[in-house]
Amino acid sequence: MTRNPSEKRVCFDFEIDFSNGGGLQGQGFRLDIDGEDITDADLADYIVRDMRLLMVGAVRILNKVIIAEAHKRGRGDAGEPEGRR
Repeated sequence: MTRNPSEKRVCFDFEIDFSNGGGLQGQGFRLDIDGEDITDADLADYIVRDMRLLMVGAVRILNKVIIAEAHKRGRGDAGEPEGRR
C-alpha cells in the first residue's frame, strides 16, 4: 500500500463494561478513521460494532491521539475478521 499522508488513525485505550457483568480493556488500540478526528462517542460505537460486542454497558475512551499513518484495512473491510475477506 502506498503511504498517503492524509490518512489518519486513532490510537487509544478503552474500557468496556458489560451490562451482564465483566468487562474488556484495550491499550494502545489503533483504528483507521475517515477525516481528521473522531468523537469519543463515535469511536465507542465503532469499537462495539467492529468487535461485534453484545450487552455493552459503559464505554470509556482514554488517551486518544490522532496519528498520520497509512490505513491498514481496505475500503469496506470494517468488521470483517481476518481470513474472511
